[in-house]
Amino acid sequence: MGTGMRTVSPAERRARLAVRHHLAPAARAGSVTGAAAGMIALHGTDPASVYLAAWARTGSADKAAVEHALYTERALVRMLGMRRTVFVVPAALVPVIQAACTDQIAERLRRQLTQVVQRAEIAPDPATWLKDVGEATVRALAERGSATGAELARDEARLRTQILDAADNPYGGAVNLTSRLLTLLSAEGLIVRGRPRGGWTSTQFTWSAAGARAELPATAARAELARRWLFAFGPAPVSDLQWWTGWTTGQVKQALAELQVTEVDLGGAAGIILTADEPALDEPATVPPWPALLPALDPTAMGWRDRAWYVGHHAQALFDRSGNIGPTAWWDGRIVGGWAQRKDGEIVVRLLEDTGTEAAAAIAAEAGRLRAWIGSDRVTPRFRTPLERELAESQA
Repeated sequence: MGTGMRTVSPAERRARLAVRHHLAPAARAGSVTGAAAGMIALHGTDPASVYLAAWARTGSADKAAVEHALYTERALVRMLGMRRTVFVVPAALVPVIQAACTDQIAERLRRQLTQVVQRAEIAPDPATWLKDVGEATVRALAERGSATGAELARDEARLRTQILDAADNPYGGAVNLTSRLLTLLSAEGLIVRGRPRGGWTSTQFTWSAAGARAELPATAARAELARRWLFAFGPAPVSDLQWWTGWTTGQVKQALAELQVTEVDLGGAAGIILTADEPALDEPATVPPWPALLPALDPTAMGWRDRAWYVGHHAQALFDRSGNIGPTAWWDGRIVGGWAQRKDGEIVVRLLEDTGTEAAAAIAAEAGRLRAWIGSDRVTPRFRTPLERELAESQA
């Protein structure tokens, strides 16, 4: 690396993570919305992960508090965002993520779905037909106030049109248009996911019409999102920012050109940090070693593409083949094991390295606290990983 460049060690990055991700007890967020804002967004693909991630960062928020923020106060919004992934986002950040990431995703989704309709020979003008069905669906939803996809399909018969979904996938086949079109309409910001039918782990969401959306220029939105990511996840390689956002190389360069950044040495690899944030490196966070049990797809665990500095050699046990991480056990900024809930409700933890007695006891205490918080419910990650599956099926 260049002479005079500031070196930032993994220990320094972990110390920043402890505070900025609200994981150290002294740095926990005061609210569910604050926990999400500190991370930019919480992963929302697995509904239970949202609740567990908020709990881990507040230390006390119960399920009712998460539901209130999501469905009553509407301070948090579930939307399609970075890398075409579902996130739970603070309402104030929705326009930023929409313009920075989701609008481009929506364009691609509409183009792809139009091609599906065309191949199925459903209508002579597939683009116009799809637009008309979408507008009719939004009108039906506005009349109902909220509805499931099945309810909307009873109102708008064309939603029941059969299309061939994921033809190149062994799990693909003929399905109703409903799910694909609702996903598209949500990506376009016309409808939003609402309260699920069922408990906090349910995946059957209702939908409602979206309000008027604030329009932001895509270039400004990308610069703002990059700034927020660097504050929460930096210093980090530029390649990590590109992976997290799903942007092209050109879009990343354009966004960073709008910011003042400084290059640092991450132990042999180049990284960047916001120039205004660089003085904070001279005042490293001093927090006692801390335990955490984070859920599958937690935004900290999935925050970087290069994860060796906090995952170590444990990736094979903790990730599935698609790169989804399972539930993890942390000690002082590093993943040291994994956890799962058995059928009898117990939280079982396996440490993948010798952490010492202090860490093992602290993580065990955290498992007991999590067990009490979950109560009589059962949590099974949407994407099963080798260690999680083994632990969940283990005997007491």
